[in-house]
Amino acid sequence: MALTPRRRAEPDVPSSPSSARPVAPRSAPSARGPRWSRQVGRFLARGVWRATVVGHENVPDDGPVILAANHQGFIDGPVLLGVAPRPLHVLVKREMYRGPVGWVLRAAGQIPVDKDDGGRGALVAAREVLRRGDAVGIFPEGNRGRGDMADARGGVAWLALACHAPVVPVAVLGTRRTGEKVGVVPPPGRRLHVEMGEPLRIEREPGTTGREAQRAAAERIREAMSALVAAAVGRSGLPLPADSPAAP
Repeated sequence: MALTPRRRAEPDVPSSPSSARPVAPRSAPSARGPRWSRQVGRFLARGVWRATVVGHENVPDDGPVILAANHQGFIDGPVLLGVAPRPLHVLVKREMYRGPVGWVLRAAGQIPVDKDDGGRGALVAAREVLRRGDAVGIFPEGNRGRGDMADARGGVAWLALACHAPVVPVAVLGTRRTGEKVGVVPPPGRRLHVEMGEPLRIEREPGTTGREAQRAAAERIREAMSALVAAAVGRSGLPLPADSPAAP
């Protein structure tokens, strides 16, 4: 691996054409939330549904780490939170922060993603979580769909480069089947499969710009996640949904 300078400028926060407004600094959510909410997620993943988990050992025991998962169904977030071997702050779209569910998400220490700023505020909050040495969960596809990682957004790459945090690819299977809507809650007892791959070490190569490094990192992460999902499908026997209705 090429040597890199000890100190270097961070890549720019990914911008969004939908908003030119500056993003106000956002502090990290409390570390207390995931300590109790992961027990709720664990009950859902292993009690309500039957989740098999492979690759726990690939998640570092301490220090900043990003768990990057594919996105098929409504329950992907709670399942990821429940099976992760460490307390996890998951990025969740702001539309979910309504009523009792919103109260639970805030108390659980999850991070709201606001479309109005292109998710930049959420990335700033996630960066602060990583800087204090905790773990972040993110769905690079952005919306729920097939979960095959045919496409991915650049936020996870920016976080990895800005915080020098390893990225653990995660495949989540079984949360949605062919013909089911993206907002479906699977019936109790459904078999799920979660697989965590080997961590990726993302570094900026000397002589590259921040944008070039981010594009290269995003594609490397996407390829690793796509390969893991395909392998997990073969090992688990749980196919991806044949349809691909993406959630708004």
